[in-house]
Amino acid sequence: MPSSRAHLHIEGRVQGVFYRAFTRNVAIKLGLSGWVRNLYDGRVEAVLEGDVPSIEQAVGELRKGPPESKVTDISLDWNEPFESLRGFEIRY
Repeated sequence: MPSSRAHLHIEGRVQGVFYRAFTRNVAIKLGLSGWVRNLYDGRVEAVLEGDVPSIEQAVGELRKGPPESKVTDISLDWNEPFESLRGFEIRY
């Protein structure tokens, strides 16, 4: 299956609730590469690379988030250039 790239911006109560670690765990479980980081405006930004069904499954799990989070919106852009990232990292 061809690889794709999704660029996400997640809004809601997503900082200080282990959302980045949750995102990393979901990505690793689904075999996705990429990164996640907090933004200064309170959102979380993430890039996921891999097959489309796995990315879509990850987005579904990220909509739920960890127990203390409350996701209100996820914007998703599929038109990002694929970079062949390796592994998944939390960026600071």
